[in-house]
Amino acid sequence: MAKRTLYYGGPVITMEEPLYADALLVKGGKIEAVGSFDELKGLIASLPVDDARQVEYRDLKGCTLLPAFLDPHSHFSQYASSLLQIPLDETESIPEIQDRIREFIRGNHTAPGQWLIARGYDHNLLAENRHLTRWDLDEAAPSNPLLVQHRSGHLGVFNTLALDELGVTPQTPSPSGGLIGVKDGELTGYMEENAFMEYLKKAPSPSLDDLTGAFQKVQDRYASYGITTIQDGMIVDQMVPLYKMLLGNHLLKLDLVGYPGAENSQGFMKEFSHCIKTYQSRFKIGGYKIFLDGSPQGRTAWMRAPYLPDSSGQTDYCGYGTMSDEAVLAAVKMAADQGLQLLAHCNGDAAAEQYLRAFETAYKESGAVSPKEFTAPLRPVIIHAQLIGADQLARAAELGLIPSFFIAHVYYWGDTHIRNFGMERASAISPASSAKALDIPYTFHQDSPVLEPNMLETVWCAVNRLTRSGIPLGPDQRISALDALKGVTINAAYQYFEEDRKGSLAPGKLADLVILGDNPLEVSPEAIRHIPVIETIKEGETIYRNPDF
Repeated sequence: MAKRTLYYGGPVITMEEPLYADALLVKGGKIEAVGSFDELKGLIASLPVDDARQVEYRDLKGCTLLPAFLDPHSHFSQYASSLLQIPLDETESIPEIQDRIREFIRGNHTAPGQWLIARGYDHNLLAENRHLTRWDLDEAAPSNPLLVQHRSGHLGVFNTLALDELGVTPQTPSPSGGLIGVKDGELTGYMEENAFMEYLKKAPSPSLDDLTGAFQKVQDRYASYGITTIQDGMIVDQMVPLYKMLLGNHLLKLDLVGYPGAENSQGFMKEFSHCIKTYQSRFKIGGYKIFLDGSPQGRTAWMRAPYLPDSSGQTDYCGYGTMSDEAVLAAVKMAADQGLQLLAHCNGDAAAEQYLRAFETAYKESGAVSPKEFTAPLRPVIIHAQLIGADQLARAAELGLIPSFFIAHVYYWGDTHIRNFGMERASAISPASSAKALDIPYTFHQDSPVLEPNMLETVWCAVNRLTRSGIPLGPDQRISALDALKGVTINAAYQYFEEDRKGSLAPGKLADLVILGDNPLEVSPEAIRHIPVIETIKEGETIYRNPDF
């Protein structure tokens, strides 16, 4: 007999009409009824006596019940791996970075020759206002190959031992869409985009045993933020053993949607063909992923107009793309032929232009009556869409493309964007209000492990649009708390083709729920990011409970 639970005693936000209810009844893993407390008590009274006696009554005690959050874009595997790496987040100087690395080596009794990976430094926040070099890293780890990943995930630095082991020399050519740093005939250790990704993959990976524990911990992290559906935003063939372990041992307690790379994952697609668009052991393949440019804070996002000059004085630099037009069009056509969703990383407006152009070309060649007829079964996503132009957003609406905004950039890197682009262009990043006006089902994400998957923080960013230094950045693009919540609930469910089972509270939908300490629709806009997650419930079962409450 399926267990029933009645939630009452606090506001229930349904994300549907009517927006509020007094109570919610769960049976097994699904929502049985939503309505007033008296209505649901009457429903319980009509049950057989034994069934009615076994209903659990959960008094919310004034807390707020919502549909659980869905993570529209992150990197589950990278996030797990990051727990095994040296954290450099919020470091403010190169000596501080060096000290953290030395402390890690001492504290973990790291043997000479053992590879080390650190992540999370941001040159924009360093007192020196520059990237690390291999010589900086050699001072910190003279006996260990060391790779340090930039917080954006698109750039990194290798020390001398790492470069030697990877066989990189000053004569090694930079790949298309990437850069190997050389100055005065010497390697600097710095790499970006395709060059960095290529050598990152060649660095030794953690053992499956180490990763098993990390995958458990990282799911707990997601759940602590009220999330029950997560994403692995770039899967490659080398991850087949990892996923065999995850699924074979039934280690997933959250729903995980994976997106293999369109150019390097046919082995993975074949191995897990039974997971394509269908959950198996809580994992499904949602479609394909491509990268079209880099990051604006790293000045590698591909722009239609130049960046403002930096210390180099260059006046005509626009960043660069990472794929040819032909390769992007081929990926679009492959996804369309297979009826699969395509996610494209596009930070800059030139990258967005390349993606839009590919869909416009594919649509014209398809014979479809309208653009949306072509894309409706695909629901393509523009990942980040930070600097998408107003003209491009209108075309995205016409084509049926979904922008998933990394809107926390407003706070974390808004001041950097002002330096890189000027106030007018920086103010237009992540144009959520414009997307809403065009009736586009936008979503929001934190791109974990770039940032913690704090969905309330991203809602706060969308509502307030303040930089770290307190500058209002694009106040005309602010949206209401309710519209921001849609970006991580009902709209996110739509992005995943799961709006019939997730994202709102309605009979028949999964009982994926989050209990918050305050009502985000009633507190002041400034207080939203500080609302505690009290409990996270996946299909009727509690998977996280805040120890402080």
